[in-house]
Amino acid sequence: MGDLVSLRMLVVGASDTDSVLWRQGSALASVPVEFLAIDAPSAPSILANSGVDICVVDGDLPDDHKAVVVAAARAVKPAPLLFVSARHHDARIDGADGMLAKPASVEDARRRAELCIRAKIPTRVLIVDDSSTMRSIVRKILAASRFPLDIYDAAEGIGALNQLRNGNFGLVFLDYNMPGFNGIETLSEIKRENPNVAVVMMTSAVDNAIVARAQAAGALAFLKKPFFPSHIDAMLERYYGFTIPAI
Repeated sequence: MGDLVSLRMLVVGASDTDSVLWRQGSALASVPVEFLAIDAPSAPSILANSGVDICVVDGDLPDDHKAVVVAAARAVKPAPLLFVSARHHDARIDGADGMLAKPASVEDARRRAELCIRAKIPTRVLIVDDSSTMRSIVRKILAASRFPLDIYDAAEGIGALNQLRNGNFGLVFLDYNMPGFNGIETLSEIKRENPNVAVVMMTSAVDNAIVARAQAAGALAFLKKPFFPSHIDAMLERYYGFTIPAI
């Protein structure tokens, strides 16, 4: 976990049962977590004065209470990562960084706390594209992300593989159409050498055959150029695990 010593985690508006699960689960996390469960009216003062790193808002709170918590969290600099804990995907609120399914056990809560920790620690990201313009565009989009990212780039597949061998990367944005060692070849080699690295393919033309080849080689997802910050945000949420399937 690098230099990270501990995190402060705030759970807002959860039931007594859920609060106990969150407290017990966070105590089992891989780094020390200072845990606090409070009601929504208390959130603004706690957020403003307590250096909260992660804020989890219960999805069953009334909308106006959730809005107050979001506004308070976004007013803090640096802002904590803010998540909604809910049973259904449609409980999401504007301004949240992602969603977490409500824990059903202590182990569930531990896994969700680990997801939060993972998102709080900077992720090393590699952009691979033979176009310097495209690399610059993707870098700017990633740099504006709400998640902490440590961004590198490479102009071709061999250079990308060399960087991956020498660094602890978590995520790669990989162009499909590259001269020499193309995207699929690079993807296959990445997954052979670094199976835990997630790879998002980028291409200007997507067809079923391309998607099938990339999925078979282990791609996390596809992004069709041109894409926008919201598309990158969706990929990052998927990478970190902050999604709840539709019912």
